[in-house]
Amino acid sequence: MKKLMSWIVKQAKKGGLFYSFRLVYNFNLWLQKRFTTGGLFVMGCLVASAVVGIDTKQTVAYKAFTFLLSLLGIAIFFSFFFRPRFALKRILPKFATKGEVLSYRIIIENKSLKKETGLFFYEDIKQPSLSHKEFMAAQEPGEKNRNIFDRIMGYHRFRWLILRKKKAQIKEQSLPILPPSIQKEVKAEITPQQRGYLNFNRLIISSPDPLGLFKAFVHTSMEQSVLVLPRRYHLPSLDLPGSRIYQSGGVALASLVGDSEEFVSLRDYRPGDPLRKIDWKSWAKTGKPIVREYQDEFFVRHALLLDTFIKDDHDEIFEEAVSIAASFVTSMENGESLVDLMFVGEDAHFFTSGRGLSHTDKMLEILATVTICKEKPFSLLYPLILNHASDLSVCICILLSWDDHRKKLISHLKEEGIFLLVIVVTGLKLSEPSDTNLDLGPMKETPGNFHMVEAGKIQEGLSRL
Repeated sequence: MKKLMSWIVKQAKKGGLFYSFRLVYNFNLWLQKRFTTGGLFVMGCLVASAVVGIDTKQTVAYKAFTFLLSLLGIAIFFSFFFRPRFALKRILPKFATKGEVLSYRIIIENKSLKKETGLFFYEDIKQPSLSHKEFMAAQEPGEKNRNIFDRIMGYHRFRWLILRKKKAQIKEQSLPILPPSIQKEVKAEITPQQRGYLNFNRLIISSPDPLGLFKAFVHTSMEQSVLVLPRRYHLPSLDLPGSRIYQSGGVALASLVGDSEEFVSLRDYRPGDPLRKIDWKSWAKTGKPIVREYQDEFFVRHALLLDTFIKDDHDEIFEEAVSIAASFVTSMENGESLVDLMFVGEDAHFFTSGRGLSHTDKMLEILATVTICKEKPFSLLYPLILNHASDLSVCICILLSWDDHRKKLISHLKEEGIFLLVIVVTGLKLSEPSDTNLDLGPMKETPGNFHMVEAGKIQEGLSRL
């Protein structure tokens, strides 16, 4: 037994088990795509009859094996005669949302000379490949609780990684009857499983053989992509008490956001007044130069701080943090404030939207592609936000932890007199809404503005804001 376990460990380190898992997984995918439900049943019976009928003198199961093998052979033979031609066009929307069904249209024209019936189609999506290095470095949640054999073999980890990398949930869908040279519009559906770009590779049209066991395929290359936005949650109505602050840049910034200066009154012209402030209609009425008097506009400016710094591979926690950030961006869409999104990836990023300066969709596009920052220290975030602290009225901090580095940043922001709303995403189980088991540190004077939300129960946690 020890020798067997030692051999398994060596194979796992060399990659033998991993490549075996991948080979079996790909073969299983091929079976599911090529064979119908009836075909898979016949295949199972074929294998069973082969095992039982090894000794032809003791059983007649070999006859069943011969019959079933003949059926599959005939079904596969018929697939070589499926050679129709189609003209296809896929019409995709600009955006999709993670976890929500994406509906789009496909226009198909039968270029063959005969009517095509009983056809099906499904999308071939470019899936990220799983490497042996990733397999060895990853750890399935709860893997420590599995028995030693499962931990060494790593099959459950392999399946977990495959499911986590899956870009979309794809189902085979039926096509209507296609007469020759007639265009038909078909509604297609796919469910994105990850944010970011979803790359469509090919559209595959299949037709079962006359026996209904094996499917023939026609592939049509149609490379397109759609950006999958983060999942968004419903937020309660928040009354953020931010005050209007004069923004450096004054008139220039005001003109950028379409709010220019605020009109106060009309008055007589004074030497030195710029010509652009002259009210020509009033001059025509009064016969003397009149100018418009303005006051610089003050803006409410909100910061949305997204924590991307995490050492461990906790994708679920980070994905929930991104979804929370996207939820706040959406909720502020119709507001009268400027919204600054701040985070650090490969570089420090600072994006502003609101009041005509930039559309909310642009900020959601940015959040759709943000990634974890593992190699850099959290302190890189300090100058990014503190350099703009004097312009801020409110700062919403979405954090992945509540340690000394995060507390230090929050302390600096409180010293600037900024209203803070701190949300910490955790993978820990919270028995009670207020059960954080943490020292609130700089937030102890305003505990109502500090919230911990549990990954997997985000909507429940946000409803308490």
